[in-house]
Amino acid sequence: MPQPALHPPVIQIVGYKNSGKTTLLCRLVERLKADRLTVGTVKHDAHDFTMDQPGTDTWQHQQAGADLTAISSSRRTAWLMNRPAELQELLAGMHGVDLVLAEGFKTAPYPKLILLRQESDLELLQLANVTAAVQWPSFSAERIPASPGLPVFPIDGIEPLYRLVRTLAGI
Repeated sequence: MPQPALHPPVIQIVGYKNSGKTTLLCRLVERLKADRLTVGTVKHDAHDFTMDQPGTDTWQHQQAGADLTAISSSRRTAWLMNRPAELQELLAGMHGVDLVLAEGFKTAPYPKLILLRQESDLELLQLANVTAAVQWPSFSAERIPASPGLPVFPIDGIEPLYRLVRTLAGI
């Protein structure tokens, strides 16, 4: 009998700033949810961010110096840590989902959908575990180096990408 996976399958969406990562991730989440799948998401932010608004209790906790702050309500839970976390650590908290879509984390070892919007994005094809390229209409497929077996999808074609993600995830 096969052993259960330690965590759900992970598919990465990788690209440079303003390449459409969040938009693509959200469209995939919507499509997966339409099939009643449970989906976790994880985002790597290369810039400092603030999740809480000034004045809230958790903001005050963080301002006081808390290293880890959690908040839970009847509908959701969030964690704030005052240190970076590797993708593996974040995945450890992803329980009860069919699939995790990770935005960013370029060096992580999971299947990657690479977004191509301009010439400089081509260097991302050198990353490990590139499974497919997703191109913007303004980016000609002829500019993508020939890679046998590397499918190229248009960013506005969600159904083929959705099918690929399901296949990669084994769901």
